[in-house]
Amino acid sequence: MLTTESRRCSFPMLDEMIYLNSAAEGLPPLEVREGLDQYFRDKQLGMAGRDPHFAALEETKALVAEFYGLTPTEIAICSCSSEAYNLAALALQLKAGDEVIINDLDFPAGATPWLLPDCPATVHVWRSRDGALRIDDLIPLLSPKTRFVNVSLVSFFNGFRLSLPEVVASVRKHSPSLLAVDVTQALGRIPLDLAGVDLVVSSTHKWILASHGGGLVGVPKAKAHDWHVSAGGWFNLEDAFGPERFVRAVTKPGAAGFAVGMPNFPAIYAIRAALNYIKSVGVVAIDQATRPLVQHCLRELTKFPVELLTPTDETAVAGIIAFRHPSAEAIAQHLRTKNIHLMSHAGRLRVAIHGYNTHADIETFLSELSNALNSL
Repeated sequence: MLTTESRRCSFPMLDEMIYLNSAAEGLPPLEVREGLDQYFRDKQLGMAGRDPHFAALEETKALVAEFYGLTPTEIAICSCSSEAYNLAALALQLKAGDEVIINDLDFPAGATPWLLPDCPATVHVWRSRDGALRIDDLIPLLSPKTRFVNVSLVSFFNGFRLSLPEVVASVRKHSPSLLAVDVTQALGRIPLDLAGVDLVVSSTHKWILASHGGGLVGVPKAKAHDWHVSAGGWFNLEDAFGPERFVRAVTKPGAAGFAVGMPNFPAIYAIRAALNYIKSVGVVAIDQATRPLVQHCLRELTKFPVELLTPTDETAVAGIIAFRHPSAEAIAQHLRTKNIHLMSHAGRLRVAIHGYNTHADIETFLSELSNALNSL
């Protein structure tokens, strides 16, 4: 991933393009295809394939636990981050008078369950200033009524990187709230320190370079009984096939309650292969190799006639840089003609820089962005 030889071996598609859109869709290395092929071979065994399927699940949970700083019993895999948050909403059983805090840099999955008409809680929005979330603006929102706070470690919108220890300290000091952190835009890209977090959620098709169909949930054992998901199913139940199965259903506490049905084994095989690949390269090595590219790109973009949405404080960014321009789609189209791929949406352009990107990629992007702006 970090050398020309290894990049070409695992990502041959990069010989034909510059890919700067890992925040939307990560490029799976060929190792992930091999993982999916193995799933198919195991599935061809019929019921006998269940043994390798469930072995893959346990191996994948162990890998996720290693990345999260938890144990395998504190991990569950559901279908996506949206499912994880909706199950979290069931577990919270919010009532009138309860308060929830979200923020305006969050992805909808972590913000919208609390905004639905049937949610009785009062929602407060922690609003960003100059592209950053400031602790001084969070503290006044916290109170004895705060039941739940959700944040993203790295914002999908502009790449702002939260100071998580400060958030944890503030939430603990000023409220009894549970704290959830979405690490979708951080997992596989930067090292994680999730101490003090009560719920961890991540998608699987972005920076860890796996497939769709996975939601990686972490619940520390000490908080297991705070997350008792009230959902029907079977995999999440204490005794789904026992003699009282038509009398009562008792859900497992903690992370296990977030896995309500048959695991999505194709996604699990892909996640296992992807995390093993990321682990073989090393998240620290990825961050050390990629951080200078991000910093260089950010500094250079400050010289362009665009509205930078990402804070210029280099310690407050990870792998994403975002900016606005009235002709964003025309710029994106110009870049696509040069086989440079990034995200363009509603006037916002977003660059996502991963371990398979190079200094030459960034220089070419900046040069073609200049050409595009000059041609407008």
